[in-house]
Amino acid sequence: MRENPIKAILNVAATSLSLIIVVAFAVRVGCLWMANHHAPTPFFDIPYGYETGHIARSIVLGKGFSSPLSGVDTGPTAWLTPVFPYLLAGVFKLFGIYTYTSFLVIVTIDCLFSTLACVPVFFIGKRLGGLATGAIAAWIWALCPVAIIMPLSWVWDTCLSTLVVGLIVWATLAVRESKRTRDWAAYGLLWAFGLMLNPAILSVLPFLLLWLGSQLRKENGHWLKLPAVAALLITMGCIPWTARNYLTFHKLIPMRSNFGLELWLGNNSQVTDTLARWLHPDGYPPEREKFVQMGEIAYMQAKQHEAVQFIASHPRDEMRFLWHRFMDNWTGTSEPIPDIWRFLGWQGQLTLGTNILLSLLSMVGVLLLFRRERREAWLFAVFPVVYPVIYYVTHTSARYRHPIDPILCVLASFSIGAAFTAVAHGLSPAKQPAFRAKSAQDLAARAG
Repeated sequence: MRENPIKAILNVAATSLSLIIVVAFAVRVGCLWMANHHAPTPFFDIPYGYETGHIARSIVLGKGFSSPLSGVDTGPTAWLTPVFPYLLAGVFKLFGIYTYTSFLVIVTIDCLFSTLACVPVFFIGKRLGGLATGAIAAWIWALCPVAIIMPLSWVWDTCLSTLVVGLIVWATLAVRESKRTRDWAAYGLLWAFGLMLNPAILSVLPFLLLWLGSQLRKENGHWLKLPAVAALLITMGCIPWTARNYLTFHKLIPMRSNFGLELWLGNNSQVTDTLARWLHPDGYPPEREKFVQMGEIAYMQAKQHEAVQFIASHPRDEMRFLWHRFMDNWTGTSEPIPDIWRFLGWQGQLTLGTNILLSLLSMVGVLLLFRRERREAWLFAVFPVVYPVIYYVTHTSARYRHPIDPILCVLASFSIGAAFTAVAHGLSPAKQPAFRAKSAQDLAARAG
């Protein structure tokens, strides 16, 4: 029986990565155009980019990587790692410092980064559950409200970080099958670039290397040598920045200096929910004066000391803060959802509802991977379990979680695929025999 040609065309279109990419970019740029032409007032602030914008401005003015606060020259800084500030500085150099043209250019670049994340999402999903899983995951990412809004909301490394995290996971799944040293060296360099872009991803690095080592050991491969090659390249890629920081501040600062401040903003006597944002020295003159007087490193150390003292002396408050930050990370709000739902417009309700649904489906996806005894289960569990921990301790934001959202989309797609399969066979996921099938590599290994 011949397949319906219209159905065949729709199937091809639905699984076409090229179409997904075109739609994703069109939606993001379309939202940028609407925000630009229909907003009653400018939807961006000048200066934009906060610390990264201030540092980029200093670079273009010939002052080097320095002065992260608005309106004051504070000298060299290690507040951020170098990749995105230098990218923004390049835009400023070509199109002007804090001009509207520069804003449109960097936001369009961020839209492109966000769009290109469809590629690793598609291929990760394809490796995990087949073509349909990959296509569903990529469509979710292409049309997810948070993924669409983020490039327009933050001039920051966030969108590039989502792309790089997706590439790292894709590369992790690919490199486990390689015995070539050059592949593992390239994997290490990708990680080094990611760490110089967003050091927060360091939290999952040991777990991914351990997982790769365990996979190689099961296959009697070079389980120690090849991960060691990757680790060596990661270290070599980070050494220049660490050396620069040591020579500048005479203190070992592997990546960033601002942990003390971030810890204090979320853990002090003025925190009422998840953080006391108004105390940030970029917008609060008393703290800015302290920063200038003490210097960056001494200021960060003092704030860390204050935060640790508060945490130790206010255990009840800390438990409340941790719960609020956990809820904020996974739902998008620390407030009871019924209390705020009716006050949100349809856009806010759509964003909040999608965020909650994505979180729930991704957790189900992790559980299904473990139930099926898939060897990728531990790899994917690391991201929702380990990555957010640092933000539970400090403070949360949608942009902090965003780098792992592509992985959550893959896990959500896996859950959706499992549900459709179960419905099609009239069985629950727990009873579906195919649900316990492993990947082709697992079955081949068992047969061997």
